[in-house]
Formats: sequence, C-alpha cells, structure tokens
Amino acid sequence: MPELPEVETMVRLVRPKLMGRSVTGSQVAWARTLGGASSAKLRALVHGRTFLTAGRRAKYILLGFSAKGKPKSTEVDTWLVIHLRMTGRLMVQAGAQPASPHTRVSLTLDNGARLEFIDPRKFGRFVPTRDLEDAMPALGPEPLEGDFTAKFLLDELAARRGRIKSLLLDQSFLAGLGNIYVDESLFEARIHPQTPANRIPRARVRLLHAAIRRTLEEAILREGSSFDTFYRTPEGQPGSYQSQFQVYGRHGKPCRVCSRRLNRIVVAQRGTHFCPSCQRLPRSAAR
Repeated sequence: MPELPEVETMVRLVRPKLMGRSVTGSQVAWARTLGGASSAKLRALVHGRTFLTAGRRAKYILLGFSAKGKPKSTEVDTWLVIHLRMTGRLMVQAGAQPASPHTRVSLTLDNGARLEFIDPRKFGRFVPTRDLEDAMPALGPEPLEGDFTAKFLLDELAARRGRIKSLLLDQSFLAGLGNIYVDESLFEARIHPQTPANRIPRARVRLLHAAIRRTLEEAILREGSSFDTFYRTPEGQPGSYQSQFQVYGRHGKPCRVCSRRLNRIVVAQRGTHFCPSCQRLPRSAAR
C-alpha cells in the first residue's frame, strides 16, 4: 500500500497540472471506486468546477474545488477524497493518449487532458464530497508537521503498553506511516518492533522521533518506494527509496550494520522485518 512518501510524491507531481484547470466531463468505469457515491453525484460536485488545492492528509489525497460558476473564488466548496489503497495512482494524461485499461475514474479537463485514477486491484477510493470532515476518519498528527514533537512522542509512549510497531501503524495515533517506514524507522532507532511502548528509554524515543522524520523525508526525496510492479509516480516512473531499505523485505539477508541474518515475524497482522542483534527485545518484554 502506498504510504506517506508515495502519496506526497503523487500530490506534488499532479498539483501543477491541475491548479486552475476546470472539469468538463467524467467517466466512471468501476462504480465502487466512488465509495458509495453515484456517477450523478460526481458530475454534480465536480463538473464545471476549478481545482483550487491539491494536498495530503495521512495517506489521503485531497483535491479541492471552487464553487460552480466561481472559478476565481479562493474558497473550497467541494472535495475529492482519494485513497490509493493497494494499487491506486493518479496520472494526468494528454487528451490524445489512450486511457489505461485499469482506469476506474477519469475527469476531463478544460485543456483536453484527463485526470485518471488507475487501480488494477480496484480497492482504491475516489470519493466526491462537500463535507471533508465527514469523509475522513479520526487521524493523529502528521509526522512531518510541527505538532509531532519529541515531547509528544515521549508523553504518548509513556502512557501506552502496546507494542511499538502496532502503535505506529495506528493512523489515529500517527498519520501516514505504514509497514515499510515503520520497520525502517524502528531499525534506525534500534528498537525491537515488539517492545512495549512504555518500556522504551527516553533517549531511544528521541532517536525514534528523529528516525521517523529522517526516513520519511529521504523517501520523499527519492519519490517513494517501488518494491512491486504497482507503485509508479504520476510520470510513470518508479520510486527509488527501495534501494535504501535496511530491513524491509530483506529477511534472511545479512544486516548492513552487523551482518547478522535479518528476521521476519508478524506484528499487528503485518510482516515485520528487523535485526535480532541491532534491535534487541528487552528481557522484561520478552518474559
């Protein structure tokens, strides 16, 4: 599933192609992609409206439109809430280019181009709404924003007994992290994924805070991770952060730091990768 760096990359690359453009038409090839909305609702909420904003919240892409008939307005009247799920991606295609066979929703723009939502496995969502708050789940702070501080993490972890891997995957605790970047951040901070949150030393929590930020920032610079055939940027290119993986997907291979063979276990129903030497589980936690 695309995580924060992949979603952020997608937003940054489609934004300049959408801002100021108006929607003149739409096609829906897979109705479930609209998340319960109808094709008629999509037409009513986006046709004739101009893109004002393109942003991200956690793993959601948020496209905001002006009110109908008010292209110069700066107030967002309608939203598209897009979740890529397993295989979704956005692409802006020139009008002459054929659509992908996996395009589930397509918006025609006033310059003849098309915004396509491509999703081979059909799990993604492309939901039109007027009420952004109603369309979004409860989410924690953004890990790259100012409210995610080392103090926040220290205070929150001190009050929680759950395993740190499970907690970091919880979007209501911290928004945008997924399996890849949790594993990589925990390795950088030298924390075993099964460590109870309140058993992590304060100095190690500070390292984890820095590791989360650094890992995400580096992954964004490299336009995300293409560890399978599905994730591609809106330009059709793979990301390159997978070449930097320290543990994710490398179980059975030697640790790049200590040469010990990397392990894979299941935590929170997710495959979890770590080094048993660099990331030791505290004895009290093991008991």
